[in-house]
Amino acid sequence: MQVNAKVDYALRALAELAVADPGPMKAEAISRAQGIPPKFLENILLELRHAGIVLSQRGAEGGYRLGQPANEITLADVIRVVDGPLANVRGLRPERLEYLGPATSLLQVWIALRANMRAVLERVTLEDLVTGNLPPEVVELTETPDAWSRR
Repeated sequence: MQVNAKVDYALRALAELAVADPGPMKAEAISRAQGIPPKFLENILLELRHAGIVLSQRGAEGGYRLGQPANEITLADVIRVVDGPLANVRGLRPERLEYLGPATSLLQVWIALRANMRAVLERVTLEDLVTGNLPPEVVELTETPDAWSRR
């Protein structure tokens, strides 16, 4: 899985909102805090607002805040909003693919990959992220001998 800048920026922006003081936070403050290009951030926040993940308030005291409690927003929710399905092959969902002959089992590989991504991304919430209290099964994955090795 390749995490693009849009997903990375969206998660970092939401982490800022999750720990912000009560009330709205200006996009400029989020941008400065996380080093996110302001125009890019505005577009991301607009998508998140349309999905109800953030709420916006206009005016001098305006800005953005989470649209739901941080413990109800999973990383998977955010990724799906800003980047689409967690796993696709050539722009298609795995279950829509058909393989023939010796490549038939490839479909099961793509489905298994999606299931594994879900196992992590649907379990970790924004609250888990900002508190550093990740689910034990996620932490366990990072503790395997080759987890930090590049291949």
